[in-house]
Amino acid sequence: MSPRFQLSDLRVPVIQAPMAGTATPQLAAEVSRAGGLGSLGLGSAHAGQAAAMMAETQARLGSNRYGVNLFCHRPAQADPAREAGWLAYLAPEFRRFGAEPPAGIAEIYRSFVMDDAMLHAVLAARPALVSFHFGLPPAGRIAALRESGAALAATATSRAEALAIRDAGLDLIVAQGYEAGGHRGIFDPAGPDARLPTAALLDELLDLGLPVVAAGGIMDGADAARFLAAGAAAVQMGTAFVTCPESAAADAYRTRLAAAEPGDTVMTPAISGRPARGLANRLTALGQARDAPALPDYPIPYDAAKRLHALAGGADYAAHWAGTGANRARPLPAAQLVGVLEQEIRRHFPGLDACQNGD
Repeated sequence: MSPRFQLSDLRVPVIQAPMAGTATPQLAAEVSRAGGLGSLGLGSAHAGQAAAMMAETQARLGSNRYGVNLFCHRPAQADPAREAGWLAYLAPEFRRFGAEPPAGIAEIYRSFVMDDAMLHAVLAARPALVSFHFGLPPAGRIAALRESGAALAATATSRAEALAIRDAGLDLIVAQGYEAGGHRGIFDPAGPDARLPTAALLDELLDLGLPVVAAGGIMDGADAARFLAAGAAAVQMGTAFVTCPESAAADAYRTRLAAAEPGDTVMTPAISGRPARGLANRLTALGQARDAPALPDYPIPYDAAKRLHALAGGADYAAHWAGTGANRARPLPAAQLVGVLEQEIRRHFPGLDACQNGD
């Protein structure tokens, strides 16, 4: 079955990155209504929450023209020694706020590879685009989503991952460069990582026969135009939308983005257990220290980070994900930002209409 949605349907070839915990139904709906494609990150939601988010987005938008993203990581393997070691290392941080560390930490987010309830929720909602991060789900789940009429995409950080995406029969490849904010989509975080920048990765994937979406460090229409001119079918932008009033970003997150300088982001597994790029803080520094112990499997460290953040507030332990262009975020309403991006793209890439028409 051919998907009902095509990237060429977009007036503005911009996908708002899913950003689990930050993207909201209002943000996704406003981006889609303005001519881009809004997205919801379902990786941190359970099936009931996901169903409610999709229903609200569809009600606001009046259609299913939005995307959802699902985390397909290997389920965590409990390791009491590693978990106890990480909690012991963080114990002084808890005590700074008059608390003792918890007796244990656990897997707080369930992988889509084994979440039947999430599959049923997405099949019932029938979003236009379903994308996968951290890998691919089993073939049966891909087939079921294909039957729903959704276009299917997955994140690749290398040519090998992109080949796996193509061989699995998906429709789109999201080329995530090392500049990208949030979790690195690498299939095996313990495996080799060439850390390719977005431009180099895009160039490696254009001959694979699938449309490629460029993602990573793209903050304005001039950035987007460069990738579109280089052959990308669209761009995906996350950090650029965090400061929109429709996002769920807390005030501390917005304040830090407003004050960001070039070089303020780091790639770290310390917050969640998998590599992710965000604004440096006390917890990322602890993770980089020489005496830092081995981390438990993703997403178990997230449990500790979230408990610390609940005690401390602010930014010291927060997952303030951001790409390398964080200092260029513009706090505009989502629809206005999409309109500005469209103007900028057309100014820097006059061939946009011909490209979208397949000329």
